Amino acid sequence: MTMLFVSAFLLGLIFNATPGAVFAETVKQGVHGGFRPALAVQIGSLVGDALWAVLGLVGIGLLLQLDALRLPIGIAGVAYLLWLARDAWRAAGREFSLELGGEAQRQRALKSGVMLSVTNPQNVAYWAALGSAMGAVGVAAPTSADYGVFFAGFMASSILWCFVCAAIVDRVFKRAGLRWARVTYKLCALAFLALALGSVRDLAQEALRKPVREKPVVVTRP
Repeated sequence: MTMLFVSAFLLGLIFNATPGAVFAETVKQGVHGGFRPALAVQIGSLVGDALWAVLGLVGIGLLLQLDALRLPIGIAGVAYLLWLARDAWRAAGREFSLELGGEAQRQRALKSGVMLSVTNPQNVAYWAALGSAMGAVGVAAPTSADYGVFFAGFMASSILWCFVCAAIVDRVFKRAGLRWARVTYKLCALAFLALALGSVRDLAQEALRKPVREKPVVVTRP
C-alpha cells in the first residue's frame, strides 16, 4: 500500500507540474493579485481533478464510453481556452494596477481553475490509463482499497502542488512592473491560443485514427 501511495503521489506531481492551461491562468492571476488569486486557480483545478478521479475510479461504465466523452469535452475546452486567450490579450491593453486582488478576483480565479480542469481532455486520458499505471507497480487486480490509496496519493500531491505553484508565481512576479505584467498577459494569451490549437490538432488526429465502419454489402439475386 505504501508503494502504491508513493507512486500515486509522484504521478500526481508529474501530472500537476506539467505546464498547461491551469499554470498559464495561475500566472495570469498571480501577476495581478499575488498569492491568493494564484492559489484560488490551483484549488479550483482540484475540483476537476477530483471529479475525473472519482469517475475514473468508480465509473467503470463511463470509462467504456471515453471516445464519446473526449470530443465534447475537448470542444468545450478549446472554446474556453480561446475565450481566455482573447480575455488575456485584451486585458494587456487595458489600464490595471498590480495591487493585491480582492474577493471578486479570487472568485473569478477559482471558477477559472474549475472550468480549465473539468474541460481538460488530458484528465480523461490520464484516468483511462489508470489500470496500466497500477499494473506497473504490481497491482494486477486492484481492489476498492487500492483505488482509495491511489486517490489519496494523487490528491495529496495535488494539494501540495497548489501551494508550491502559487508561492513560486507570487515570488517571481511579486515585484513585477506594469510593463512586465502586460508582457506576461500577452504571453499567457499566446499560451492559451497555442493550447487551443494543440487541442484542435489532437481531436482531428484522433478522429482520423478512428476506423471507418464499412457498410454491409447486400447481394441481391438476379
